[in-house]
Amino acid sequence: MKTKLAAYLSVGEVAQRSGVAVSTLHFYEAKGLICSIRTQGNQRRYARDVLRRVSLIKTAQGLGISLAEILTLLAPFPATQKLTATDVSHMVALWKVMLKERIERLNRLSDHIDKCIGCGCLSREDCPLVNDNDHLREQGSGAVLLS
Repeated sequence: MKTKLAAYLSVGEVAQRSGVAVSTLHFYEAKGLICSIRTQGNQRRYARDVLRRVSLIKTAQGLGISLAEILTLLAPFPATQKLTATDVSHMVALWKVMLKERIERLNRLSDHIDKCIGCGCLSREDCPLVNDNDHLREQGSGAVLLS
């Protein structure tokens, strides 16, 4: 069993090599972003490829992608599965789409922020910039019965 465990990293080793706190690794594991095996002494051990997954998570967070979005992006690639270069390319393509949409929303906000601040309504429900998917707003305010 020792030779097999030698292929794995302790939580401290992963934390040191990835630059994230041990508590963060525990959190990622609780969320299903990464996984570990347990030794007979109930200590966590991680496969070496967890470093790639943690790096992807950190990179995505640095781009402003939320953990919920990261979970969605990683859903097709279970934490028990080693990520391939093709897997990473697929994820990056999805990130680009997500980031492009976010940039478009930020550009709309930037173009109209002076109107928003000047408006003073402070309404997240009625603002066409914040709630631009509200297609029923033309029908008036309040509840609308959908059939």
